[in-house]
Parts: sequence; structure tokens; C-alpha cells
Amino acid sequence: MERVDKLANDYDIAVEGRAYLLRPDTPKEGAERPQRPGETADELSEPLRGQAKEAGLIMKPPGRTPNTLYALEATEYAQQHGKFMEFHHAAYKAFWEDRQDLGELEVLHKVAHEVGLDGDDMVKCLEDKTYADTVMGQYQEALKYGISGIPTFLVGNLMFTGAQPYNIFKSAMERFLTEGVPPASEE
Repeated sequence: MERVDKLANDYDIAVEGRAYLLRPDTPKEGAERPQRPGETADELSEPLRGQAKEAGLIMKPPGRTPNTLYALEATEYAQQHGKFMEFHHAAYKAFWEDRQDLGELEVLHKVAHEVGLDGDDMVKCLEDKTYADTVMGQYQEALKYGISGIPTFLVGNLMFTGAQPYNIFKSAMERFLTEGVPPASEE
């Protein structure tokens, strides 16, 4: 996340988040997440452990895999209210550092409140499925692009997935600025 923040600051650009259901078959109540080989109670296995450390991130293995539909809809709510990055950072902390279940409305309400959003209004929108069609449309669009993992980044028509070094982001942005590569959605 720090690399994306740095890119946004270095190039004075806005970052737009898009929804992707990593595990769309997860039940609404979530599912137990078994400990993976090489993990401890407080550390992920490689290569995630090394990537997180390199990026300066804290990533504790969650005990459960949440159904992320509410979290994605809440993120869309935050984006529509000009708080995408703030909400994204706070939700990241809640899940990876504090091990909270992002499938629970109470957790999302708290995260919204922490970043200055109206948590009550957001929860009402989630219960009313205000952003459900938007989220599912973004997910379907991602599948059309062949996206199968997160995070995935599009800069112009360049797509890359995973925790990448900052120079990859910078090179993609420089190419976009110097070559005028059109955004992928305009091809």
C-alpha cells in the first residue's frame, strides 16, 4: 500500500479501487482458515512473509476467511464519498493487524467511523445492497481481463499483479506518461 501511496504522491494521481472477489464461494458467515505450512500464529508463510516485511506491512494470519462482499461494498461506499485510500488502509489494519472479520457489519461500521465516514449510513447502504451491482460488475470486468489474484494494478494498458517493487510502478507510470499509452478500458 505504501508503494501505491508513494506513486499517487509522486505523480499527483488519484487511485481508484475496484472490487475483486478472491474467494467468491466463501459462505456469508465466513469459513475457518487452516494454518498453512510454514505459518506461525503471528507470521505468514513465505513468500508473503518476506514481501510484507519488504513493504513494511504487518500481516498476521487471520483465523477465518471472511466473505468479503460487505467489505467490497463498504469500500465502494468509501470511494463514492472520497475516502477510498483512508478506508482501504483502515480495513487493511483491521483485518491483517487486528484480525477482525471484515464480513461483519459492526467491524465495517467501526472502520468507517475511524476514517470520518457515516458508519450508520454505510451499514444501511450495505443492508440495502446499494453497491452490490457495482461490486459484481467490477468483479465481472476483472474476470474479463483475466485477473485471478489481488492486488492487481492497471496503469494504462500495463497490468501487473502482486506486491511489486516501487520501480515497477514507477516504470509503468513513466511509460504511460511518455508514450501516451491509453487506459486498458479504452482498447
